[in-house]
Amino acid sequence: MEIFKDLLRNDMLICAVVAYFIAQFFKILTTLYKEKKLDMQRLWGSGGMPSSHASTVAALTFRCAKVCGVASPAFAICFIFASVVMYDATGVRRAAGEQAKLLNQIVADLFSGKPEYTEKALKELIGHTPLQVVMGALLGIVIGLFFPSLGVLVS
Repeated sequence: MEIFKDLLRNDMLICAVVAYFIAQFFKILTTLYKEKKLDMQRLWGSGGMPSSHASTVAALTFRCAKVCGVASPAFAICFIFASVVMYDATGVRRAAGEQAKLLNQIVADLFSGKPEYTEKALKELIGHTPLQVVMGALLGIVIGLFFPSLGVLVS
């Protein structure tokens, strides 16, 4: 049971998880605003505004800076990890989403009028635009800097 108390005392972990869920909640709001529909699947889906990947790693990194200091090895690890995740979100994952969109169009054109084709369409919304990553990172920074210490709540 001590491990659960230790996990609940880990401010950096809790802060990152909270940032992830807040970003996912904002995806519901942005979808509601843009598409005028309530899509609860955005709570666990990838892609979209803001980037929950960027929000999570930025919150972790800035919380680590606050707790451990920017000269700590933990901050260095978090910073490099966040850089790779955000680069990947706008690079590789976005390119994969664009390729999926193109392949889905090719398949639709190729098999239009042929009902025997039953393959599932590729997931297109897997990456982020640079703006989505920046907004996610800003959300994570704010959460990371102002997240309250939870260690005193769990005794």
